[in-house]
Amino acid sequence: MSSNDVKLNGDHLDELHRFRTAGSVQISAELFEKLYLTPQTVVKGELRKTFGNPTPIGLVGFLIALTPLSCELMGWRGATSSGAAGIATYFFFGGLLQFIAGLLEWVLGNTFPSVVFCCFGAFFFSFGGTLNPNFGAYAAYAPAGEPASAGLATRGFNASFGFILLWMGVMTLIFLVCSLRVNICFFVIFLSLLLALIFLTVAYWLLADDIVGNAGLASKMLVTAGACAFVTCAAGWWIFFAIMLATLDFPVQIPVGDLSRFIKPGGLQKRLQEEV
Repeated sequence: MSSNDVKLNGDHLDELHRFRTAGSVQISAELFEKLYLTPQTVVKGELRKTFGNPTPIGLVGFLIALTPLSCELMGWRGATSSGAAGIATYFFFGGLLQFIAGLLEWVLGNTFPSVVFCCFGAFFFSFGGTLNPNFGAYAAYAPAGEPASAGLATRGFNASFGFILLWMGVMTLIFLVCSLRVNICFFVIFLSLLLALIFLTVAYWLLADDIVGNAGLASKMLVTAGACAFVTCAAGWWIFFAIMLATLDFPVQIPVGDLSRFIKPGGLQKRLQEEV
């Protein structure tokens, strides 16, 4: 083997190593936030040299669960707003994939996306369980002698489910504030999702009040919530596409609007390093 061949093989291995290890390349803050959805100054770890990036896994779970649901809420092509057709999707995409991604983000030290994925994974598990007849969630509200599905129309069920959506909205509001340190796409995701949860809460509480005319207004609230959720998904698909392009070092990159440089860190990372 000639010296030129040895040099070429060495260059090839160096290039391969550059693609396989995130720690071997100095990446910009914007690219870091695009890949990991967490400010670069918050956490640094050696595990990224060994493990892949779990962020797109969590995004796929979130998007495949929420995008069809948003279309159903808007009634596209005659779909109904019950969401029952997607029960399996809520369990395996919305719940399982996001929960796995959240645990992997935790292993890598990415606290913010870990909390986000685990929380919304748990929500989709709960949502799927509520709609699943085997869980008996709405059957418990059905009047005596009537089928289990009658529980979905009762005041007790709709009022109670509205409280779940309300506190999911409070959690999303906290995520919205925190996303000001990440990127514009993440901010749009949480802003539109917060609006969707507000409209859903109003819709279920309107149904719970059982006043003539409320059903029509509640239906409009559900459609509006679906439209807001669709905006959430549009921003989510955008950032998912951006992450996949960046992951493969694609020559064309799309921006996500890095915000971490506008709100400066509070110095926690520096203090932790000084203590060590």
